[in-house]
Amino acid sequence: MDPECSRLLPALCAVLADPRQPVADDTCLEKLLDWFKTVTETESSLQLLQDHPCLVELLSHVLKPQDVSPRVLSFALRLAGAFAAQEDCFQYLQQGDLLLGLFGEAGALGWSAWSIPSVRSGWIQGLCALAHHPSALHFLADSGAVDTVFSLQGDPSLFVASAASQLLVYILALSMQGRDAGSPIPEVAAWPVCAQKIVSHVQESLHSTAAPQVTQALNVLTTTFGRCRSPWMEVLWGQLSPLVASLLKRDPIPAAHSLVDLLLSVARSPVLSSAACGPWEILAQTLHRLSPTQAGPLALGTLKLQRCPQELRTQAFGILLQPLACILKATAQAPGPPGLLDGTAGGSMTVDTLLSSKSACVGLLCQTLAHLEELQTLPQCPSPWPQEPLLDAAVIILRLCDGSADPSSSGAGRLCGTLAGCIRVQRAALDFLGTLSQGMSPQESMLQVFAILLKNLESPESSPTVLKKAFQATLRWLQSSVKTSGCSDLSPDALLFLGELFPVLQKRLCSPCWEVRDSALEFLTHLSQHWGGQADFREELQSSEVPMLACQLLQDPESYVRASAVAATGQLFSRGLQATPTSSENLQAQQGLLMDLMYILSTDSEGFPRRAVLQVFTQWLRDGHADVARDTEWFVTTVLQAVSRDLDWEVRVQGLELVQVFLTQTLGRFRPRCPYAVTLPEATSPTPHPEFLRTLCRLPLFEFVFRALFDCDRPVAQKACDLLLFLRDETAPSSGPQETRDGPNSASVEVALQRWQEGEQGQPLGDLEPEAMLALLRSLDLEGLQGKLAKSSDHIEKSPQSLLQDMLATVGMLEENEADCY
Repeated sequence: MDPECSRLLPALCAVLADPRQPVADDTCLEKLLDWFKTVTETESSLQLLQDHPCLVELLSHVLKPQDVSPRVLSFALRLAGAFAAQEDCFQYLQQGDLLLGLFGEAGALGWSAWSIPSVRSGWIQGLCALAHHPSALHFLADSGAVDTVFSLQGDPSLFVASAASQLLVYILALSMQGRDAGSPIPEVAAWPVCAQKIVSHVQESLHSTAAPQVTQALNVLTTTFGRCRSPWMEVLWGQLSPLVASLLKRDPIPAAHSLVDLLLSVARSPVLSSAACGPWEILAQTLHRLSPTQAGPLALGTLKLQRCPQELRTQAFGILLQPLACILKATAQAPGPPGLLDGTAGGSMTVDTLLSSKSACVGLLCQTLAHLEELQTLPQCPSPWPQEPLLDAAVIILRLCDGSADPSSSGAGRLCGTLAGCIRVQRAALDFLGTLSQGMSPQESMLQVFAILLKNLESPESSPTVLKKAFQATLRWLQSSVKTSGCSDLSPDALLFLGELFPVLQKRLCSPCWEVRDSALEFLTHLSQHWGGQADFREELQSSEVPMLACQLLQDPESYVRASAVAATGQLFSRGLQATPTSSENLQAQQGLLMDLMYILSTDSEGFPRRAVLQVFTQWLRDGHADVARDTEWFVTTVLQAVSRDLDWEVRVQGLELVQVFLTQTLGRFRPRCPYAVTLPEATSPTPHPEFLRTLCRLPLFEFVFRALFDCDRPVAQKACDLLLFLRDETAPSSGPQETRDGPNSASVEVALQRWQEGEQGQPLGDLEPEAMLALLRSLDLEGLQGKLAKSSDHIEKSPQSLLQDMLATVGMLEENEADCY
């Protein structure tokens, strides 16, 4: 331990032991505990206590909890556990029954502070810390601590209850350490005392008629089988599996969710999944016994297993399909599609759930759709996948929600009444429909999908969230039509669909709801990105009013919409998809958009549109957009003048990204490379082209980057430092002399930089000559600055000495100005 910390420690322990002193906050105590843990990792805990008897005095004082604040009591319990993790220190603390007084059943439960959750949590964490050696196991068995942990499983504090269950798992695993080394695993009756007590407690809880106790036992087993990978788990499962199976005979099944978690944990265990007493039979029984809502997560988890009997996979998939099969059967004029109901079970129970109440029906359908959506994207996705029946089911559910389904039966009529206008089911069905676009679908099914999507998009009853989901699903199906046609162009059916879609998109761009306008603009941006170069798409788009409406939304009162409008119009105009047909008007429109975006960058009061403008400008510069290429230096100068005054750090970072693109392009223009030239290894970096240096010095580029280097927002300074390192490596020869520091005006530049570093940003950098710029780049310790910027802002104040000083300063134990308060 640091000598200065050793000097401060007695005073700090005295403060912590004195209930009259205002104790530091919990954050300081957590930092202090972390420091002690770090010390004990490299030093002997016993030596630490012998060298600093004040620590033992503090722990002894805690035995009188009425004289200690609850937060200090919790801290001391965890500190004692950290020290006792080393066995020799554990024996030392056992003298005088110190540990028994802190963690024994007779001591802790009698404290008045025991009613405070943080104290009970500290007690559990302290026990967990000391349980690292055989002496600790004997202590846990003899002191009654394990029985206290049993009682804390039902603690009203969820944090304490969870920590108690985790501690039981840890103690069980520690008790069984070294039991697998070559010898057969004995029966549970021959296990160590602590392990026997925990298993007996779990058995008693599983026999209980109280659901909370059953839940606690199942949670302990779930964590045990999920964490441990030892052969003794096979013995444990063989002992307890009959009790778990007996839960299925009760009505209702207690703790069904916890039972599902346990069975999946057992099935995932590499030890148990291949064992003779594996979980497959109980899994199949549970799938059959649970209600449709409870069985869904178990069925999905079963299908996601790497190893699973095929018969069980078929049963699980049938359970997942059952709700949609019931929907198809209830709404079909003729018998339902063959194959979808094969192997399913519990159909009557599923129908009862769907028709019992709106909440049950909605919950089951949303869960089923989400599970099938997740399953289709997994490698374990069942094959064959019933693509067409699932498409039909998704479309029918959407029709039930919008009221267009034909209620041909009493069941269908009740479903129409239950699902009509249900936004939650609509969202889930649209998400699932979008995922189904990944599968192969016949043309008739795609036309059916386009029809239902168009209906949702044009319906005045569709909510903003439903419209957003419908736009997303539409984009995915349009992309699917491209894959089906075998080329990058949209299929004829998709183009016909777009002809009907663009009038709907115009309507949504004029919606009074800003979320709808925003979603429509995002959809338009994606359309232009994917198919802006296709002639038929361009014709359909330009014959509509969509581009004109998108430009008008640059003036929208909502900043999110303005940002989306910037992205959409930037994409449209980069593809030449402006509304005006003639070339002269086209040129004026493009120049007008450039000035409109410049105006937004300079004047918009919200950060989102300004960030969007810079993203568009950066992309235009990267792509060589005509307006940018016409006068690149004017463009960069104008943008940097606006960005340099911006208060949004993300805008400034994006401005530096634009500078990076400009530098890369300009450097490449002055360094043409012949692909057939034979290049020899260079001893030094190539000398920069003089015109390239003069170009950089003509622009306000260096002033912008150097100001960013001293920016108060660290991401900006980091980006600027990286940029200057790139520029230095490209322009300043690595082996060149560094004596040009006294160039034409480098002295005045360095004075300005010094003032900027001190916070005086008002002084301009002034004109910069290439020689001065090169000298400046070589003189700056950019690597050192990069290292400093990589550190957190409080790295200097993180020392233990600073922490101890601060804690003492809060109670006036230090002389004035001695504390390092941060």
